[in-house]
Amino acid sequence: MAKGAREKIKMKSTESTECYWTTKNKRTVTGRIELKKYDKKLKKHVIFKEAK
Repeated sequence: MAKGAREKIKMKSTESTECYWTTKNKRTVTGRIELKKYDKKLKKHVIFKEAK
């Protein structure tokens, strides 16, 4: 069976301890992801960065 190109990654907030899990395609996105998402603890949108 072939192994997929998708990998689970952990996204951590730059302003609080909030984090969430998402997937990314390793073949098309080789660098680290930065997304602007809603932080439930701060109740506002902040930048989330890919963690190890």
